[in-house]
Amino acid sequence: MPHRPLTVLYIDDDVALGRLVQRILARKGYAVEHVGDAEAGLARIAEGGIDAVILDHDLGTSSGLEVLARLAGSEGAPPVVYVTASSELAIAVQALKAGAVDYVVKTIGEDFEVLLTAALEQSVERARLLRAKEEAEREVRDARDRAIVLLAEVNHRVANSLALVSSLVRMQAASVQDAGARAALAETQARITAIGNLHRSLYTSDDVRTVDLAAYLETLVRELGHSMSAAGRTPDIRFEAVPILMKTDKAVSIGMIVTELVTNAIKYAYPEGTGEIRVSLAREPDGATLLVVADDGVGWSGQGPATGTGLGGKIVGAMARSLGTSIDYARQAQGTRVTIRIVEDEPAA
Repeated sequence: MPHRPLTVLYIDDDVALGRLVQRILARKGYAVEHVGDAEAGLARIAEGGIDAVILDHDLGTSSGLEVLARLAGSEGAPPVVYVTASSELAIAVQALKAGAVDYVVKTIGEDFEVLLTAALEQSVERARLLRAKEEAEREVRDARDRAIVLLAEVNHRVANSLALVSSLVRMQAASVQDAGARAALAETQARITAIGNLHRSLYTSDDVRTVDLAAYLETLVRELGHSMSAAGRTPDIRFEAVPILMKTDKAVSIGMIVTELVTNAIKYAYPEGTGEIRVSLAREPDGATLLVVADDGVGWSGQGPATGTGLGGKIVGAMARSLGTSIDYARQAQGTRVTIRIVEDEPAA
């Protein structure tokens, strides 16, 4: 409770009853102001400083329901206890639907005093709790907004740092004469770019919990092509996808898998020249995400798994395990088709 006396506005055209209510509530420590009509009551409420309103149903030329209707559109309006001389339940129901927090039927004797005081105390306490709840919710929203801004800034800084590292690796690759070393550095740059692009997607996203997988992979594949072109290869990469929201941690793993599979196809699928590499992303009827990387190159012999024994193969295997899935290398007459099926534990919102 505030240290000052609570100020109650009593709106009723009955002057005698107004004085009675003032005496009743004064004994309870309330400061009571009395006005005799709706317009005067609304004007006093608009001035501020009213903690609660006692509103009579019959105001002579108007109804208390009209006052409730006008208060309904006012932000921060005080709680209203509705008073009526009628015992008809319909009036009470109308008043409560219109925004009153409680109602009291006028009677002669101590019952009216007890009921009015109890209703007033409950309405004031309810208003206090509601204000406290709104304030707590506002503080939570403000804290969440600050956290989102800070997280976006962190992702921004990480993306910029990784872009700098990627540029340093590219510069190092340009100064290396050995073709094998240049290729290894290009692959390293592609892996760094895959993670950097994810952080770039996060700081431009409204929800850092999820990533637009199609947009992320499109950027990743495009930059991967540029990176490998700088290393002396000219891949023709086709990308086709539908928009799919994916949890951030899973998007990282998928990005790393795509990086390794596309890099592998660029290196080995077309030893005599260049050809097409296709990356597609689709949603299956059961909600699973289907990722396919395919080419029309020399393919693989079919002897043993096609995941390889080098670093790339180990990365693909580790990422697949983190996704709870496996890599399917399909045998084809020409080329290689790699399929990854990802099922989300919980749908990304």
